[in-house]
Amino acid sequence: MPYPQNVQTAREVEQIIRDNGAVPATIALIDGKIKIGLSEEELEMFGNAQGVAKASRRDLAYLLATKKLGATTVAATMICAELAGIEIFVTGGIGGVHRGAETTMDVSADLEELSLTNVAVICAGAKSILDIGLTLEYLETKGVPVVGYGTDELPAFYTRQSGFEVNFKADTPEEVAAMLRAKWQLGLRGGAVIANPIPEAEALEHEFITNIIEKALQEAEENGIQGKNVTPFLLGKVKELTEGKSLDANIALVKNNAVIGSKIAVAYNKAN
Repeated sequence: MPYPQNVQTAREVEQIIRDNGAVPATIALIDGKIKIGLSEEELEMFGNAQGVAKASRRDLAYLLATKKLGATTVAATMICAELAGIEIFVTGGIGGVHRGAETTMDVSADLEELSLTNVAVICAGAKSILDIGLTLEYLETKGVPVVGYGTDELPAFYTRQSGFEVNFKADTPEEVAAMLRAKWQLGLRGGAVIANPIPEAEALEHEFITNIIEKALQEAEENGIQGKNVTPFLLGKVKELTEGKSLDANIALVKNNAVIGSKIAVAYNKAN
């Protein structure tokens, strides 16, 4: 998300969380420390900084040792959240198995982390640029539950449809909280994906976004984009090809996830 929308959205998301009775804690790597909760000044500095590194599990130690700025992926945020005793985490969408992964082996570290770390991730499903079917297969193999919040179908970030069913449907924050509590009381390591569809008014048409993504993927292949550069390239290209509609959808879905995530956090902590 570009500046200044990133900072404005972060502030609004934090306020949404407060309004729903929870405590926001935006996570970032700054000056050799994992920061759990950012001040106004830190948020502004971080959102406007150049050359911020994308930080996953692999990168945490290096970025902390060299005191470089790091924006945490889902995987790294889960690690940092668990260290701080935080069980509920809100984001846009999870990473997953990239299209063509049968030859490139391009699989996000987010999926492995979901099998290891006791943090629930409230998101708008897997990013539309991914191979959603293979992403679900990977999560099934790793024993990670995929729960649809008010839906039987996995949302796909910008769109409410993916054509794939979730494992379970939950209709209230209390249902989700009870499931998480039971999972972790059983000693079953790992998180859960709580997939919350983008609001209908802001959702992009499934066919429209699918065609855009196909064009973006073709450009990525033609330009030899690989590894951790693939996702930022594709999201940037999708924003360009949708004339900014994807950015508006991204902001809307993050705010919606903050509403549901904060309610789940309140329900979870009430019962503990």
